[in-house]
Amino acid sequence: MSDPVLALDLGGTKIRGALVHGAGPEEALRGTAPQLERVAEVATPAAAGPDAILSAAADLAERIRSGTTVRAVGLSSAGVIDSGRGRVTHATASLTGWAGTDLRTPLSRRFGVPVSVLNDVHAHGLGEARFGTGRERASLLLVAVGTGIGGCHVIEGRAVIGSHGAAGHVGHVPVPEADGVDCPCGRIGHLEGLASGPGIVQLAARLGADRSLQDGRALAAAAAAGDEIALEAYRIAGLATGRVIGALLNVLDPEAVALTGGVPEAGAPWHDAVRRGIAQEAMDVVASTPVLAATAGSHAALLGAAARALDELPAR
Repeated sequence: MSDPVLALDLGGTKIRGALVHGAGPEEALRGTAPQLERVAEVATPAAAGPDAILSAAADLAERIRSGTTVRAVGLSSAGVIDSGRGRVTHATASLTGWAGTDLRTPLSRRFGVPVSVLNDVHAHGLGEARFGTGRERASLLLVAVGTGIGGCHVIEGRAVIGSHGAAGHVGHVPVPEADGVDCPCGRIGHLEGLASGPGIVQLAARLGADRSLQDGRALAAAAAAGDEIALEAYRIAGLATGRVIGALLNVLDPEAVALTGGVPEAGAPWHDAVRRGIAQEAMDVVASTPVLAATAGSHAALLGAAARALDELPAR
């Protein structure tokens, strides 16, 4: 068995890592599931700045690697990533000072192996395309709806990252239902401001929801119990999300769409509304595109980061 890849997934609240075996294209073609071992995580010192964040990631990686030779490091990170340089170009305030951070050089020096760097949703999409819902499909559009709304279009096992590393920002497409709603990116009227987890909570408050419903879990529980305002918030958000997905089907024409993230766990009212939104916008030729639950699991980004790292290794 070949040496594993050391995979890391660096997010705003936690850093996960694992040794990943069998994430190469050959295994994907054979339908062999990758194996993860020594899976571990630590809290991200998000407010402490880039040096502290990278130090925490490297220390976790060192602990996971202990005594094992690895072929490469695959890093999945929040932020817009210039994968060619291994650098963060843009980031939200969830990670203090993250924009401009060189991610590749410190890890390359620490571990002495090639380091691949990819945006976290791109890594998630790649993992889902090769080892989840997208397996044996020529293309896949992953849509992740949670604290934010992101996406990744994967074609023939390759994530489309764009010329600036910014491809897949599904949440920053304008939608009529979000008219006048502030978006975290600083613009107005984008999907994410309305239909992300925090956006839906704020939407419910504007509709007159009980003041106790101040987080996504509480709102989802209220919707499940039949609270009409909570249900209406999920219906509006789901419809808007579906409209954007339908429009993207018209543009990208993927073989399938995979939904992931915390919001899809809210249940039938949201999913029903998503289907209505897709039907409203998708042209007939793409209207029957399967929209499925993601199946690669909670470590999909680690799998994608490992796969990308192997893709970038020189041919032997």
